Amino acid sequence: MEAFLVSTGIVAVAEIGDKTQLLAMILATRYRRPIPIILGILVATLANHALAAWAGAAVAAWLGPDAMRWILGILFLAMAVWCLIPDKADEGPKVAGAAGAFVATAIAFFLVEIGDKTQIATVALSARFNDLFAVTAGTTFGMMIANVPAVLFGDVLSRKVSLTLVRSLAAAAFVVLGLLALFKLDMGLMGG
Repeated sequence: MEAFLVSTGIVAVAEIGDKTQLLAMILATRYRRPIPIILGILVATLANHALAAWAGAAVAAWLGPDAMRWILGILFLAMAVWCLIPDKADEGPKVAGAAGAFVATAIAFFLVEIGDKTQIATVALSARFNDLFAVTAGTTFGMMIANVPAVLFGDVLSRKVSLTLVRSLAAAAFVVLGLLALFKLDMGLMGG
């Protein structure tokens, strides 16, 4: 349960203001069909994050616990810095004009998520918890928590929520995870 909850929280906060959330707003404005867009986000995220979680678990098994502790600690601290850098709406591939809302969303989300901070966080969380299902479910749920409101209420939310504050909270969460990993102070909060 810890792997699911930590994965959900970290990704939900890290996703706010991310390029994939901006993509969700753009797709919602372009297609004005929220259900196919939300389903496209779900399918793309499940596929992308399942692959990322599998890779994280494989790397953790290969490297061993001490090496993983240092790698994860440094990776989480790097993620904290990355969270503070705002994404731009024009990053990533352009949406195909002839494709339907679901297909365009699924393809665009899958591609834009490759190498994104939430995908890298999924790799790190899977390596840390060694629970492919819980991490994939948690990171996917975190993505949906952040992106469904963006699809449904993106225009209003972008005027009401301070993205600088959200990015700072996400960075702080990654700093805490990084320090806990580096100093072995997780007190059972980070699994294993």
